Amino acid sequence: MGVVIVVIIVLGIIALLGLSTSVRVIQQFERGIVFRFGRIQMDGVRQAGLTTIVPFMDRLQKVNMQTVAMGVPAQDGISQDNVSVRVDAVVYFRVVDPVKAIVNVQNYGYAISQVAQTSLRSVIGKADMQQLLSERDVINAELRDIMDAMTEDPWGVKIERVEIKDVSLPEGMKRSMARQAEAERERRARIITADGEYQASKRLAAAAHELSRDPASLQLRLLQTVTEVAAEKNSTLVMPLPVEMLRFFDKLSGGSDERPAEDEETAVETPAPIESADEVPPIEAPAGVDETAIERELAAKQAAEPKGPQDPA
Repeated sequence: MGVVIVVIIVLGIIALLGLSTSVRVIQQFERGIVFRFGRIQMDGVRQAGLTTIVPFMDRLQKVNMQTVAMGVPAQDGISQDNVSVRVDAVVYFRVVDPVKAIVNVQNYGYAISQVAQTSLRSVIGKADMQQLLSERDVINAELRDIMDAMTEDPWGVKIERVEIKDVSLPEGMKRSMARQAEAERERRARIITADGEYQASKRLAAAAHELSRDPASLQLRLLQTVTEVAAEKNSTLVMPLPVEMLRFFDKLSGGSDERPAEDEETAVETPAPIESADEVPPIEAPAGVDETAIERELAAKQAAEPKGPQDPA
């Protein structure tokens, strides 16, 4: 009787061990693949929940179906416009076919990391620096298409999204870009200032035209300016003299409009120009001067002067 009880206990323990090894639990975010003597079972992929396998014959491998965010190491490259850049990115992917992800590739996570690095280098070489900085959506879409074509059909892995995190530039390039941006801002500031001055000049000209129609408006504007200056509690008040007042006094004096008659009477007649030496009137010597002595002195001076080379003609 005792032997029978022992045999029953041993069989119960063996049954419990077999049941524990044959029953598996698959989580909701996982899928199971059963290998029987190394071959995948024809019943397909085991869904989430409680499943059983044959002990010592089957092996269950679980595949995570969640989206995985994997960082891509920073890659050094030269852009299309010969600028050295350092770019890092992040890849979001998930398994859509567990059988391909397990059978066709040894480690799909490591394989996707290598594909992401090589694809990132390829995209850096095809794009210029401006595109890497401002057109990241286009670069991300191109990078995702390249990686998805290499991984979805053969490996059963779907690349959902690729994002470039950071683009590092050399210090010299950063300083050059800063100077360029500063010059661009200065150019815009000058254009805006010049445009404002142009519009202000047109407004001032229109205002001056309206004020010139009525002299009283100029006086009112002057009084308004004096009121604005006096509001500052200044100890000295400068009163500008309007130009119209000077013109008014000039019209009253009549200094520039009428010419005095006596100026016309006392005008000096200008002698006519002398056309030839024969028309020169003789110069009379003053009284009491010896004309003969003067002629001798002139002849002596002419004789003392050196004579130049004579013309052969």
